[in-house]
Amino acid sequence: MTRLTRDDVLRAVRNADDVTIARIIASGATVTELAEAQAWLANDEPLMNAGKPLVTGRTRELVDILSELEPGDDDEPGERGPPIVPQE
Repeated sequence: MTRLTRDDVLRAVRNADDVTIARIIASGATVTELAEAQAWLANDEPLMNAGKPLVTGRTRELVDILSELEPGDDDEPGERGPPIVPQE
């Protein structure tokens, strides 16, 4: 399992500030877990309907961190990079 690097995070989350990047890396998550967290944020309802269990552990921590970057009703849409594809 490959731990996330700053470059991995920046490719996946373009609008992440240094604190958020540090939090994501400090979670100890892998590239695969970041990709899974992004999938949940983008498609949580279809994944639940498909019977996927709710995320837990590091992936859940990433979902929580990434959801803080989501624009609110009054915010401009955030700029998120394409989902990363694990290269293992």
